[in-house]
Amino acid sequence: LNNFNHRFVHISPQYVRDYDRLLTGGVWSQVDMRHEYDEETKGKNPFWISKLQPIQIASFDMDEYRTGRAAFSSEEWVDVVLRTMGYEPDVMERRLKMLFLTRLIPLTERNFNLVELGPRGTGKSYAVQELSPYGALLTGPTTVANMFGHMSGKQKGMVTIWDVVAFDEVADLQKMPKEVITTMKTYCESGQFQRGKEADTGDASIAMFGNTNQPIDVMVQRGHLFEPMPDVIRDDMAFIDRLHYYLPGWEVPKMRPDLFTSHYGFVVDYFAEALRALRKHNFTETLDKHFTLGSHLNTRDQKAVRKTVSGLMKVIYPHGEVTKEELGELVEFAVEGRRRVKEQLKKMGSFEYHQTSFSYSDKETGEEKFVGVPEQGGRDLVAADPLAPGSVYAGTIGADGTVGLFRLEITLTSGTGKFKVAGGVRGSMKESISRAFSYLSSKKVEFGMGKDIDTSDFHVESIDLLNNGVEAEVGIAFFVAAFSALRSTPVTAATLILGDMSIQGNIKEVRSLTEPLQLAMDNGVKRALVPIENKRQFLEVSGDIMEHVDPVFYGDPKAAAFKALGMN
Repeated sequence: LNNFNHRFVHISPQYVRDYDRLLTGGVWSQVDMRHEYDEETKGKNPFWISKLQPIQIASFDMDEYRTGRAAFSSEEWVDVVLRTMGYEPDVMERRLKMLFLTRLIPLTERNFNLVELGPRGTGKSYAVQELSPYGALLTGPTTVANMFGHMSGKQKGMVTIWDVVAFDEVADLQKMPKEVITTMKTYCESGQFQRGKEADTGDASIAMFGNTNQPIDVMVQRGHLFEPMPDVIRDDMAFIDRLHYYLPGWEVPKMRPDLFTSHYGFVVDYFAEALRALRKHNFTETLDKHFTLGSHLNTRDQKAVRKTVSGLMKVIYPHGEVTKEELGELVEFAVEGRRRVKEQLKKMGSFEYHQTSFSYSDKETGEEKFVGVPEQGGRDLVAADPLAPGSVYAGTIGADGTVGLFRLEITLTSGTGKFKVAGGVRGSMKESISRAFSYLSSKKVEFGMGKDIDTSDFHVESIDLLNNGVEAEVGIAFFVAAFSALRSTPVTAATLILGDMSIQGNIKEVRSLTEPLQLAMDNGVKRALVPIENKRQFLEVSGDIMEHVDPVFYGDPKAAAFKALGMN
């Protein structure tokens, strides 16, 4: 009894059996005590507990928890969990809900390594600090002895005591000894570490939280997403490769009043015990019921994805009952978080991390789905069905290497053959479209479209699918879209058009094929029109892209239009 300050107190064995937490850390309780002096005990233990009534969770029934979960739908349960965390789900989209729930994974999945970088004031460390008594939040550098124990073995380290060890304001860890990262590198891989002569193990998860100081689009274009990390971590690619999930903190809004709930959830103590009890369970093989992971995911990637799926299963489906569609959502979310880690490693310049076309396949249908990261584009932006006549997908790559993906839409109205901008067309894109329109107008009789062009006005709109504002030259895409509108014939489904043209119809090659075709594959493109001038560059494209995106080479605008429309 800590507050009573007396070590010799009699307690009934029945209380210990009923409330097992009395032996594993203690329980806040309301206690009735009596004093019975016994001369034989020599005054050491005259106090007896006559009644003990816990005022916090003293035992946890997993069967009851799972049975209760089965009575909820998936949406209802997610909302209950979010309200338990203190948030109001009614003001959130599904993706934001999933981001909040992902913060719980380190509390319920053993040896899970999470990093979240984002703006200040988004509650990154809230789950570890407030939702569970089993998490430790560090606000500065630590030592090997503190993390992993003393060499003598007399004092245990944090990774063997806590369920989660989290680093808040990770940028402040610049002065942390290199030895800590070296030891953590081994620990994050296997859960083992060496202290003295003997190896030891721990099952604490590692979470790292930090602030970004630049907009996400700037970080994506000019560097990588681990730049806010201190050098001691950022420069160690082997350590970064051991991170299982990169949570995009920039997608989480700053905390505001409407995000906090006034409704009921679980008692936090009860929910914390549920998360802790679920650490003993393993859902890493659940993925195999319906899906397989793609060839670009190596052993470490697959381990990361499986652990993320397992963690989300414990948070959302602790009873183990999940449909294929629900499981697919978890798998896609898990693959995205691991790919975000891998994409940054690729940007850091290491060739060994070049395979980032992460995917998963449906065992029943064999359909393979590629998963991108939203900040770079790559979330099924290209429809599998044909677009309406006059609409095409256009790809481009800027001088700084930034890839653009657009949907051009041309609508014809009665008129006098004029070109009119409806929206989204500016700068170099407008100039390239003007050149293409001039060429089309000069060749209208040769193409057999003189009357149609002279009696129609062309209203052009461009939709920037990635919202990254890259300067685009899309003359060929406009020419094909105009042909499509005039012939009332749609472009072949899932086709991307690359290339530009001069006012005389000469084809301009693309700066590079690898980046736009990678983006194309990630977004569902099956066919790409490529200038014949780029044919030699196509040999530099990875075999994986060649396997999924068929190149169609063209040498002039008319050939591009006919091939795009599937015309002879």
